[in-house]
Amino acid sequence: MVCIRCQMVVKTELEKLGLQYIDVKIGEADIIENILPDQLEQLDVALRKSGLQLMDNKRSILVEKIKSAIIELVHYSEEQIRVNLSDYLSEKLNYDYTYLANLFSEVKGITIEKFYLTHKIEKVKELIVYDELNLTEIAYKMHYSNVAHLSNQFKKFTGLTPTHFKKLKNKRRGTLENV
Repeated sequence: MVCIRCQMVVKTELEKLGLQYIDVKIGEADIIENILPDQLEQLDVALRKSGLQLMDNKRSILVEKIKSAIIELVHYSEEQIRVNLSDYLSEKLNYDYTYLANLFSEVKGITIEKFYLTHKIEKVKELIVYDELNLTEIAYKMHYSNVAHLSNQFKKFTGLTPTHFKKLKNKRRGTLENV
């Protein structure tokens, strides 16, 4: 589960099966009672219909927790971290960062850092498209040291400058009269 809609789907499916839960977070659900094998099968089928799946492999679960922690941090948290990503993940997941980094790279084929930066750039794109903040404010919000650092990283990941990306967005949008 990587989004709030996913959480809602899981909650709905748990309720349909009459399963009580303590909490459903991005990437995990704390269920009060033991799940019977047929309930687990029904839940799995229902979740797959929504594009989700149950995970029972501990390594895969931990990788999903890493992904969820990063996605939650970048996309759903108003406060960005003020410490290193490695310290944040180690503290949040209670594992040594070297272990987390090696596991993530092995399973996903990219580094945690690249996954994190990719999501930061996606958030920057979103903020540019919303057009509520200027680049200086976006750089501050996303904890870049300055606009130049943001612009360099943006260009490295997208091939475009933030300004050029914004102009492309504006060109794609036309007035209704021109459609």
